[in-house]
Amino acid sequence: MQRSESHILTTHAGSLPRPIELVELLRKLNRRESLDRDALAASVNAAVVDAVARQRDVGIDIGNDGEQGRESFFTYVQHRMTGFGGAGHEPRVWQDIADFPGFGELRRALRSSTPQVTLTRPPQAVGEVRYVDAGAIDEECTRLEATAMGAFRETFLTVPSPGIIASAMTNRHYPSMEEYVNAVAEALSTEYRRVVERGHVLQIDAPDLAMEAHGSFHGRRAEFLLFVDLVVSAINRAVEGLASDRIRLHVCWGNYGGPHTHDIPLAELLAHLYEAHVGGLLLSMANPRHEHEYKELARQPLPPSWVLAAGVIDVTTNYVEHPEVVADRIVRVAEAVGDPTRILACTDCGFDSSAGFSLVAADVAWEKLRSLRAGADLASTRLF
Repeated sequence: MQRSESHILTTHAGSLPRPIELVELLRKLNRRESLDRDALAASVNAAVVDAVARQRDVGIDIGNDGEQGRESFFTYVQHRMTGFGGAGHEPRVWQDIADFPGFGELRRALRSSTPQVTLTRPPQAVGEVRYVDAGAIDEECTRLEATAMGAFRETFLTVPSPGIIASAMTNRHYPSMEEYVNAVAEALSTEYRRVVERGHVLQIDAPDLAMEAHGSFHGRRAEFLLFVDLVVSAINRAVEGLASDRIRLHVCWGNYGGPHTHDIPLAELLAHLYEAHVGGLLLSMANPRHEHEYKELARQPLPPSWVLAAGVIDVTTNYVEHPEVVADRIVRVAEAVGDPTRILACTDCGFDSSAGFSLVAADVAWEKLRSLRAGADLASTRLF
């Protein structure tokens, strides 16, 4: 992964705003409805061109395709793997949302008023999970390479962790969660390897490694941490032989604008996350529930070779962070880590994790990324 000896590089967590016409097509794809595949391909191509141009315009150093061609950051795998079908159980209710029913009503109203891909009842595992279509990930790599030529210092592509798929796309086939997670990891290894072999940084999206503590495992902290260890071990097998410095692990507590009163502290997670065979972490450090946790990086230092993509932009609010606020966040994270060359300025999470599900207006999202660049430049003058 790129580092700089002279200034803070900027990146983001993956998903970027999608045009409404593309959202409508992706909704049909998600529901396996009939759709014009040529129209979808044309819409994706145009959206990627636009996303790359906008990233370059606002000053992103390490960019991607904005996940424009995917219905969501993880359910897209149903089109590339065998074994998934039907619809899952009734939606999991995270404990913080259960505690505040008024917020739950507000959230449902927001969802019903905006066209979006819903993740409430994704497909389940109903058979053997195997990866069967590498053509799609190759197409994504080729499209990004052609579109982003010269636009960025480095490019990345996202692939989900086996744990988020196993948690959200529930199991009706495998005898145990362990077998399910390992089967999904083996299938995902095709994409992990393709991304790295094509010269891109691999970002493994693993919200499960924090979020499921107040979701599937609420009230069962010890079991949750065993799940974290299971997923990290599965990831390690899936990336075996790949250069760890070409992989970053994205861990978050969910990018919904909820109370988050039951989020597991970062202090309880770091030792488990440090077992991953990766070259760095992407962590949320801008939202009001976790902004203070940069201090934990001084108490539990990053492994020596790792970088940190520090979330310094909150993707759940339409406030545009002042560049001075962004710079302050970067500086204190860099001081906690002890080396500014190991810090990237990043967003807390994606802006559009499933198509159309964004809490931030598209034009505001791009202005936030512009402020990310400005804040990184201010921080650079203080740190280098």
